[in-house]
Amino acid sequence: MHLERLACILEIVGQKGEATVADICAHSDLPKPSAYRLVQDLVGVGLLEPVGGGLFTIGARLKRMTNNDHSDRALLELIGPALKQAATQFGVAFFLSRLRGKSVEIIHVETPDTGVSYLHPGLGKRPVHACSCSKAVAAFSPELFLIGELENQLRAYTEFTVTNVDDLQAEFEIIRQRGYAECVEEIERGMCSVAAPLGPSGPGATLSIGAAGSVRVFSPVFRKKIGPQVTELAREISTRLGWDIEQDRVEHNLP
Repeated sequence: MHLERLACILEIVGQKGEATVADICAHSDLPKPSAYRLVQDLVGVGLLEPVGGGLFTIGARLKRMTNNDHSDRALLELIGPALKQAATQFGVAFFLSRLRGKSVEIIHVETPDTGVSYLHPGLGKRPVHACSCSKAVAAFSPELFLIGELENQLRAYTEFTVTNVDDLQAEFEIIRQRGYAECVEEIERGMCSVAAPLGPSGPGATLSIGAAGSVRVFSPVFRKKIGPQVTELAREISTRLGWDIEQDRVEHNLP
C-alpha cells in the first residue's frame, strides 16, 4: 500500500509536469497530511523536487532513471497540432484524455477554425462508464477498473447511461475488438463522442484521443466513419511517440 501511494504521487506529478500537494489530493484518495508526508519522503530521495510556490516536479534522479517525458506539456507539443488538423478537417472538437490517478480526464481540446457550429466537450474528469474517452482507456486497463468494484456504483446521467456492470463489460469487449469507444447521449443529452486509446498496453493505454459533437452531427453513419479514422490517428500519434503498438496488438491478441 505504501509503495502504491508513492507510485500514484509520482504518476500524478509526472503527468501534470508540476503539482501541489492539493493537486495530488484532488487526483487521489490521499488525505492532505499523508500526501504531504509522502511528498517530503520523495523529495528526500531525489524523486521529486520543489520548484517554488508549493509546486513539485519530477526530480533529476527519476529523470535519469526513466529518460523520457510524458508530462501533459510534452505530449501536447506533439499531439496538439494533430488534433487541431483533425478538428479543422472534420469540423468538430477533438480532445486528448489521460488516466490521472484513478480517473480519466479530458486535458486538452482543439476546435475547428471554420465558422460551423460545434460543441465543446469541456475539460476535467469523466465517469468510467459514461464517456468515450474513459471507456476507451478502461477497456484496455482491466487491472485499474475492476468490474466487481463498479457494482452498484454506476450513476445514470441520462436514460441512455449504461448502469449494469455486465452490459458495461460486454461493451468493453466490443471496444477492444473495434478499437474505439462511443458515447451516445450517455453523460449529457444531445452530446455524442468517439475515442480511441493510443495503444492497447503501456503508456498508450492510459491516453485516448477523440471527437465530440451534437447528436445531430454524430449520426450512426458519421460515427461509423469517424471511429476508424480516430483509431488510425491514434496509431499515427503512437508511432511518432516511438511506441510500437503493432507489437502490443500481437502480444495481446488484438485486431
